[in-house]
Amino acid sequence: MAAATPGTSVSLRTSSAANPRLTFPSVFCICSVPKTPLRYPRNIHPHVKFSRISPLSASAMSSGVKEVLPPALDSSSEPPAIFDGTTKLYISYTCPYAQRVWITRNYKGLQDKIKLIPIDLQNRPAWYKEKVYPPNKVPSLEHNNEVKGESLDLIKYLEGNFEGPSLLPDDPAKREFAEELLSYTNSFNQAVVSSFKADSINEAGAAFDYLENALGKFGDGPFVLGTFSLVDIAYAPFIERYQPFLLDVKKYNITEGRPKLAAWIQEINKIEAYEVTKRDPKELAEAFKRRFSSRL
Repeated sequence: MAAATPGTSVSLRTSSAANPRLTFPSVFCICSVPKTPLRYPRNIHPHVKFSRISPLSASAMSSGVKEVLPPALDSSSEPPAIFDGTTKLYISYTCPYAQRVWITRNYKGLQDKIKLIPIDLQNRPAWYKEKVYPPNKVPSLEHNNEVKGESLDLIKYLEGNFEGPSLLPDDPAKREFAEELLSYTNSFNQAVVSSFKADSINEAGAAFDYLENALGKFGDGPFVLGTFSLVDIAYAPFIERYQPFLLDVKKYNITEGRPKLAAWIQEINKIEAYEVTKRDPKELAEAFKRRFSSRL
């Protein structure tokens, strides 16, 4: 697949027989994805060099005490108190969409202000749909007697409504680029997942190339906007899953020929707020293989 001009739409193959509608959200957890065309971000310049900076660690923003993670609630579990004034984040430990909001909560040091309520998606409790969040998806956030959903909306909500280190820069150009890259996440996932059952890795390769180019746009740090931001959080849980799976099944190294992406992965793994949410790479690869066995 030829590289697309930044800012132009790129369509996946549309033959329903050869390429049935991708249902990649269910691969990870029950989440919805807007039906938007596959679109690459604009104004990415691939040849800008960057210097490294040291990311803030979660311990710099919180007490430094490791959080004890509660067990996941299943169909036999009693519901927590609903709308009791406690802010609650409903997640699944295995869901990358929920992981986005979990990372944001951790990085902003909100462990004592937002309670984690993990849900077992394979045996989910009926009360979650009936009493908490009728769409029956994770993540969802109970705050101020309302329950909100959708991971990208929630990470922005935490950024705008809670204290803690900023995850968006003041620079208007960087904020504009952040919105562009956040809007691109679903197209990125479509491109990568479509390659799982394809003979070629071209579509995934093009998507990773655009990330590589995005990482060079500003040239002032190893992260997309220079410093760690919501954009990094939006992509990290998916890169965490794609990297071991593609290497194991397709023998495809996503960092080969992409030094900025390699540096980004190395630096983001130093972020404690992210590190505590990670899964074992072998476990992730095996889960993907089971899910996509019919496509491989």
